[in-house]
Amino acid sequence: MNKEYQHTIKQSVTVSGVGLHTGKEVDMTFHPAAVNHGYKFRRIDLPGSPVIEADADLVTDTARGTTIAKNGASVSTIEHTLAALVGMGIDNVLIDLNGPETPIMDGSSKEFIEAIHSVGAVEQEAEREYINIAENITFKDANRKTEITVMPADDYQVTVMIDFDSKVLGKQHATLDHISEFSGNIGNSRTFCFLHELEMLYENNLIKGGDLNNAIVIVDKEVTNDEMEKLKKMFNKESVSVKKEGILNNLELHWSNEPARHKLLDVVGDLALAGKPIKGKVIASRPGHPSNVAFAKKLKAYYKLRRTQMVGTHYDPNAEPILDINSISKMLPHRYPFLLVDKIIEMGENHIVGLKNITFNEAFFQGHFPNNPVLPGVLQIEALAQTGGIFVLSKVPDPENYDTYFLKIDKVKFKRKVLPGDSLLLKMELMAPIRRGICEMKATAYVGNNIVTEGELTAQVVKRNPTA
Repeated sequence: MNKEYQHTIKQSVTVSGVGLHTGKEVDMTFHPAAVNHGYKFRRIDLPGSPVIEADADLVTDTARGTTIAKNGASVSTIEHTLAALVGMGIDNVLIDLNGPETPIMDGSSKEFIEAIHSVGAVEQEAEREYINIAENITFKDANRKTEITVMPADDYQVTVMIDFDSKVLGKQHATLDHISEFSGNIGNSRTFCFLHELEMLYENNLIKGGDLNNAIVIVDKEVTNDEMEKLKKMFNKESVSVKKEGILNNLELHWSNEPARHKLLDVVGDLALAGKPIKGKVIASRPGHPSNVAFAKKLKAYYKLRRTQMVGTHYDPNAEPILDINSISKMLPHRYPFLLVDKIIEMGENHIVGLKNITFNEAFFQGHFPNNPVLPGVLQIEALAQTGGIFVLSKVPDPENYDTYFLKIDKVKFKRKVLPGDSLLLKMELMAPIRRGICEMKATAYVGNNIVTEGELTAQVVKRNPTA
């Protein structure tokens, strides 16, 4: 299987427009970001320029779009922006805004896609990590008659079905067979609403930035002359008409099923809040922002659970190790009683997995603790660090001439005791490219399918001084 790497944009790019509900001019600038940064919004118009992560757990409103908030700062109508990033294969970006809402533009992701395309993408030095769907996951909302299911698939595929009991729209569906088709087949599909919704929004002092060029307005009732006059005032138009298809005088539809395609666009944007790209087939019936966000939370929880099980599930004690104890002893200077890695069972470009078998014969159990043997947490960290050291030393031709030293230990949590008889799996993952001998790694220790210890370790690789 070919490895897939994270991407960011080559340089900053700005789009400007008005917010759909506020009607205020806003500039939105996409900036390149480091690996594992993800999508983040920064309100540069507020003191301290607060940053808000695109995270399902930070969603505060889904009434007429998706809003995220953190520490009193918020950003609204983010779904079209996120859909463009997912569709263009961008993993890491910082988005500056000088207002509370992203610009609505033409009501689709089209202009965001064009802006990203204009600067291009750049591959980064870290593998892309997916939410790999291994079993069917379903969400249902009986009140809204919504059902969303994701099932295993090799790519990100989405099918959406809508039914608003409307004679104008009828029942529609749209399908995305591969995320690479998003920009050409889905990205220009504009938002839509019904005329009765439009009137309600206007009366509630919303859609100040609404225009007949950034939304498809479905007319599902007979419109009186008085209502036509009101619509002309609402949109500041000299004339307003209803086409025979039941659409307020808008541009021609880009697609006969443009409303369904836009709902698919919203699904892609909202599910980006799960935090990782998805490999699975999503089927959504009558989706909306509330159900999309609820499903994104479910996917985020699924990914977190799968991550805690990932190493234990793949460990085969009968498989030949990458490095045995003799090879490890040639790389590391540690010896009894401080060599805490028995073998290396997996190693990639950005990660390594080691194994330490815990027996009652370990010397430290004499004092930690008598009649209650528990592996000290500091030794779990040391075992993880030694595993990370093997990873770094594997990058140099003469590892026996180097040592690794701790610079920082951060965010460490001990989740359960490690006891004699346990097999401790030690996973270290690069958090950033190794530079000037400094290595930052995410550390996770497992017993079976359970995380027992996790943290972030920083070390420096130093060449030994030659002995006299």
